[in-house]
Amino acid sequence: MFAVLKTGGKQYKVAAGDVLKLEKLQGEAGETVQFNEVLMLGGDTVTVGAPMVADAAVQAEILEQAKGPKVINYVKRRRKHSSQRKKGHRQQLTVVRITDILASGAGKSGVAAALGGTAAVAAVVAAAPKKAAKKAAPKAAAVEAPAGADDLKQLSGVGPALEKKLHAAGVTSFAQVAAWTEADVEEFGEKLSFKGRIEREGWIEQAKELAKG
Repeated sequence: MFAVLKTGGKQYKVAAGDVLKLEKLQGEAGETVQFNEVLMLGGDTVTVGAPMVADAAVQAEILEQAKGPKVINYVKRRRKHSSQRKKGHRQQLTVVRITDILASGAGKSGVAAALGGTAAVAAVVAAAPKKAAKKAAPKAAAVEAPAGADDLKQLSGVGPALEKKLHAAGVTSFAQVAAWTEADVEEFGEKLSFKGRIEREGWIEQAKELAKG
């Protein structure tokens, strides 16, 4: 029996015992997770989802949290006083072994659903209220910053709107920004739609200075 599942924006054809390297999932080695987005089941008969197969799932054991090969991104602008930038990136991966394919009973299995490593940030961004259409009604009162939060607008390029996005993602202090890793920079750049700005504006260096008071 085989199944076609969807995770991390990609599709995989799997069978019991297969070992896969997937986009990072939440969890520790030895834990069992369940993929509920099953597009097709195959075997003696074939079941095609519309778009998903109802109540079907694929279960897998997490073997390890790993990283892919390092990729170097180099940009140089050919002009007088030109600028150049070199940046490395290693994609975070999760290695899993497929343990079982459920044609039904996914909702009663009791196994936690597989969640991407950035699911928490994605959930916060998705839950943030979208910009309402302009109306003649008076503007709503401005949302106050969390108690004790630093003034993130002191960072280069951060205005009120971007500061609100950072607050929504749980970033309220210079110390948090100063402690960001390369993976954090990549994650927040993607999910909050300001990819490249963190490095370009030098937020981490500025945050380290501002955190000193």
